Amino acid sequence: MVVIRLSRVGCTHQPKYRVTVADQRRAAGGRFIEVVGNYNPMAAEGEKGLDLKMDRIQEWISKGAQPTKRVQSLIRKAQAN
Repeated sequence: MVVIRLSRVGCTHQPKYRVTVADQRRAAGGRFIEVVGNYNPMAAEGEKGLDLKMDRIQEWISKGAQPTKRVQSLIRKAQAN
């Protein structure tokens, strides 16, 4: 099954995440199909902490990809803005 999930990048104590489309059987930080966004939970004031390609995410969901709970909440947050 194809999932849309977070993959951690960045330094120690400074997490940043890629929103990736990947096969569920692959490791979270392993091989992926496509990067569909970025999330920086520690973004400073005025910086963009969430950047999602909503058209690509909607296309993958229509093809049957399942977003994780955390990614679902990020999608709702992006749609609210």
